[in-house]
Amino acid sequence: MADGSRFRRPVVRVADARLATYAGREPLSIYGVCAVKSAVDTLSPTRVKMTIEVPYAELEPSVSAAYKTIGNQIQVPGFRQGKVPARIIDQRVGRGAVLQEAVNEALPEFYGQALESNDVQPLGQPEVEVTDVPATEGDELKFTVEVDVRPQFNLPDFSAISVTVDPVEVTDEDVDAEIETLRERFGTLAPVERAAAEGDSLTIDLSATIGDEKIDDVTGVSYVVGSGNMLEGLDDAVTGLSAGDTATFEAALAGGEHEGQAAQCIVTVQSVKERQLPEVDDEFAQLASEHDTVAELRTDMTAQAERGKRFQQGIQARDKVLDQLLEDLDLAVPQSIVEAEVHQHLEGEDRLEDDEHRAEVTESTTKALQSQFLLDKIVEENEVQVSQEELIEYLIMSAQQYGMDPNQFAQALDQQGQVPAVMGEVARRKALSTVLERVTVIDTNGETVDLNALNEAEQGADDEDADDAADTDVIEVAGDTDAETDASDATSTEAPKA
Repeated sequence: MADGSRFRRPVVRVADARLATYAGREPLSIYGVCAVKSAVDTLSPTRVKMTIEVPYAELEPSVSAAYKTIGNQIQVPGFRQGKVPARIIDQRVGRGAVLQEAVNEALPEFYGQALESNDVQPLGQPEVEVTDVPATEGDELKFTVEVDVRPQFNLPDFSAISVTVDPVEVTDEDVDAEIETLRERFGTLAPVERAAAEGDSLTIDLSATIGDEKIDDVTGVSYVVGSGNMLEGLDDAVTGLSAGDTATFEAALAGGEHEGQAAQCIVTVQSVKERQLPEVDDEFAQLASEHDTVAELRTDMTAQAERGKRFQQGIQARDKVLDQLLEDLDLAVPQSIVEAEVHQHLEGEDRLEDDEHRAEVTESTTKALQSQFLLDKIVEENEVQVSQEELIEYLIMSAQQYGMDPNQFAQALDQQGQVPAVMGEVARRKALSTVLERVTVIDTNGETVDLNALNEAEQGADDEDADDAADTDVIEVAGDTDAETDASDATSTEAPKA
């Protein structure tokens, strides 16, 4: 069905969220005395090898279950299905097959016990090697597990950190830009009989074919020339066209099953409209604000520009603090995880052979993983909790950014199993806020910057936006999200199989 999705640049990239899946899963709960013996050898700052020994008695329940499973799968004359004695199963399929079934079934639990006993937080998929399978009751199951882990490090004294940021200076040009933005909000679209130019609003028909196959076909689509939010090359194709004109161009499709493939595209302009902006006078001030005069409006816009500058100053401080922490700590990262992420990213872009881009993605992926390790450590040591209200507020804000209904956005995340990862992201944001409260920030004029005041102002703006978004329906978040949720359980990893 043609829906135009192949023409729109995707607003959500699954890859942007994948780094959050590399964290330790909560180990299985163990009751009573654990008879499983395990030892850990550190192979590198981010990789360990566990040697695990399991007495036959611990494996015996899995052996019994294996006999039952295999007994239900085979048919032996003279015996009902599921009632085949163990000795007959040994004769038919071999004792080794039974033990292999039992080991495969039991390994995840024994692995979880070893993780818990040694306080190991795994990352990614472990590599398992079974070295001994118990042939008799006196033998032991022995296996080794190599797995990536988070590096061990100590957090610095945040109060000793100082960064320098740009001062807040509002110019006449900044105020003019604020007023221009306000004019655009109150502008009107009027049809024009001329060729399309940058900034014009068009109504277009667009189709794409690969070979003889029509991939997509949409009509009556609105597009602003120069916005760049559809196909690459579309701006060049429509610029200079008048209503009724058609142009052909080649572009890589931006979505769907043919994403990234080159297609022949045909665009027809139905209409051309330009945005006409109101004059900046007292009448406009009364229309666009609560003020009566342009002078009063400019005073208000000056304050708004200052708030924007202070917000950017806070962003600059945040980034500089995080960069300084990462530089000072120089955290090691598991190369296998970085390489896997980079490969998936480049494969999705069909740029596996682009060495220059590979280096860029490797650098950004490494920094993202280091940032997660750092912020997760702060979450853990400060016991940062994420309330359901905070989670819902974050979902509402994110849904607005992607132009989605908040409930549909939350449901999509839940279906993809991304809610725990989102909770982890909220916890990291809170953790970074606690750091910013303790560092020293000074602007280049030598003035101390109060980031707490900025956070309060930002929170107030967020709350107002959230209230507006929440006027529709109440978001329902599936899963176990009590009033307070431990953010350290934000992600999961896979259990091993032999």
